[in-house]
Amino acid sequence: MKLGIVGLPNVGKSTLFNSLTGGGAQAANYPFCTIDPNVGVVNVPDKRLDVLGRMYNTKKITPAVIEFVDIAGLVKGASKGEGLGNKFLSHIREVDAIVHVVRCFEDTNIVHVDARINPVSDIETINLELMLADLEVVERRLAKTSKQAMSDKSLKAEVEVLGKIRKALEEGISPRAVSFADDDELKIAKGLDLLSLKPVLYAANVDEDCLLSGGENEYTKAVREYAGNFGDEVFVICAKTEEEIADLEPEEKQEFLEELGLSESGLDRLIKASYKLLGLISYLTAGEKECRAWTIEKGTKAPQAAGKIHSDFERGFIRAEVVTYDELVSLGSVAAAKEAGVYRSEGRDYVFRDGDVVLFRFNV
Repeated sequence: MKLGIVGLPNVGKSTLFNSLTGGGAQAANYPFCTIDPNVGVVNVPDKRLDVLGRMYNTKKITPAVIEFVDIAGLVKGASKGEGLGNKFLSHIREVDAIVHVVRCFEDTNIVHVDARINPVSDIETINLELMLADLEVVERRLAKTSKQAMSDKSLKAEVEVLGKIRKALEEGISPRAVSFADDDELKIAKGLDLLSLKPVLYAANVDEDCLLSGGENEYTKAVREYAGNFGDEVFVICAKTEEEIADLEPEEKQEFLEELGLSESGLDRLIKASYKLLGLISYLTAGEKECRAWTIEKGTKAPQAAGKIHSDFERGFIRAEVVTYDELVSLGSVAAAKEAGVYRSEGRDYVFRDGDVVLFRFNV
């Protein structure tokens, strides 16, 4: 999973990136501090792996990972090449979802590119540039596909979808608000890889005083109201505090979080929100050699889940031997799970659930 951290200049993108990844991205008080994208890979916290590791006396624990990309700040006119617009937009195309950092704090020592704090306006600036860039893409593709559809009737549905999206973009309406006729049209729309159709998670960046007083202010409320119109997720974070937490040892980190009245770090909350946003779950494999988490989409069937490990597993799939994590840990061993009748043999139609502990049987 690749998440792109975006936002206007000086909203805290690189500070948040550093706190999440320890990537050492440059963070400074001037626009376009980030030119080329910084990339960091972060382990997905999963305490279940530690428990299984002890149970199996495993030699290696391998968590799932998320890749964060710190993308250059955007300004008005980016779709026409202003600032670092072209680079910005090309990097967004490569991510699965957008983490949109929005400034929700006041600080006269940190300049705002528009010289005012207005998070909704900031959001709309970026969304508009994404839509304008998409309009160019859609118009080119519609012109090409319309000609091809004259001799290939199978392209008629794509022409319909492109027409709906172009109309919305011309009216300044996000394609995410377009009503598609059925799942086939929705699939076509998603296949266009439009910037403004990517899932969005808003990170409302507040100062520490706001965080300690409950994490809400007039700015975060405005972001929640805006995001609610599209069903988007919002989570409040203090990038500077997260950066301080990131430098602590695990025990110190937990103590610091408790002092702040927080149950988990911003990274943990962001990962949970990202999984929910993209409809992802993790299944687990366990043994003496390795305990590992594998990320798949909700609704994935057994052969495709097996293919996450290796294509041979999917191609030669026979069955999946499955027990839930909770049942395995409660009973203490696979042998006990088998005796209790909760260790199951599942076929090709089995739909995986989060926390399934699996052994695949295959033959190629």
